[in-house]
Amino acid sequence: MHQGIQSSPFCGSKNQERKRVSINWGWQKGAVGLMLGHPLDTVKVRLQTQNRYRGIVDCVIKTYRQESVLGFFKGMSFPIGSVAVVNSVLFGTYSNSLLLLSSTSHWERKAQPPNYGHIFVAGSIGGFVQAYCLAPFDLIKVRLQNQMEPRARPGAAPPQYRGPLHCARTILREEGPRGLFRGAWALVLRDTPTLGLYFLTYEGLSWWLTSDSKEPGSATMLVAGGFAGIISWTVATPLDVVKSRMQMDGLKHREYRGLLDCMVSSVRQEGPGVFFRGLTLNSARAFPVNAVTFFSYEHLLRFLS
Repeated sequence: MHQGIQSSPFCGSKNQERKRVSINWGWQKGAVGLMLGHPLDTVKVRLQTQNRYRGIVDCVIKTYRQESVLGFFKGMSFPIGSVAVVNSVLFGTYSNSLLLLSSTSHWERKAQPPNYGHIFVAGSIGGFVQAYCLAPFDLIKVRLQNQMEPRARPGAAPPQYRGPLHCARTILREEGPRGLFRGAWALVLRDTPTLGLYFLTYEGLSWWLTSDSKEPGSATMLVAGGFAGIISWTVATPLDVVKSRMQMDGLKHREYRGLLDCMVSSVRQEGPGVFFRGLTLNSARAFPVNAVTFFSYEHLLRFLS
């Protein structure tokens, strides 16, 4: 990827500058995507973990009335702070795994039909690694999103968690270090195959839409990235529900003995449809967020090369 950079006394400084720009670009892209998608994510998480809402509209109305617009942005600070690291882990692991499997550079692969097996395996490896990096941040986000108290007023009782750091300290104190990884296995099972499918869909659509050229255009990146997001989230939603429920488990008492018990209990109490809660919201935010993600990823690779 860096073959076009010639050796010179300034080569090191140029590489450092490119790395700095890539980190800043990755953070800005991820932060914008999170801010756009977080209100929908908050509604989705509440629908998946609570039974007090009759649907999306009812959840939106009750959240706004009780907590104002700020209620939709609860739990957003940790994801914004960690988005650059999480995206770097995912796309870096995917790119390097694919390079090891195929022994060809990113742009060499663009000029030939993709090996879909290599893409799926590399994406799955990226999903597995990302899941463990993401688990504590995602748990804290979900706990904060489920706090329905309005902002603290003078004389009012404070919420259980006063912020992400206080949430992390409280979980460590009350549930131990393992508490921060509650629901991690559901997250791993959600992300490992679905991120393989995610990259597989993107690369396949990119190749199909640009069969007569070597590089995908901007429209191709946006369309392929958007549909990759929708398809992967459609597959991921059932385990996303299980993951969110297990992350909320243990606040006052343990309701589930494990991942399988969570699935069986949820079906017994609420029927098979429980696994598709949040599917509409996941799909709605998946297209724009992932379209921007892949658009930025491709242009960043071109900048670095």
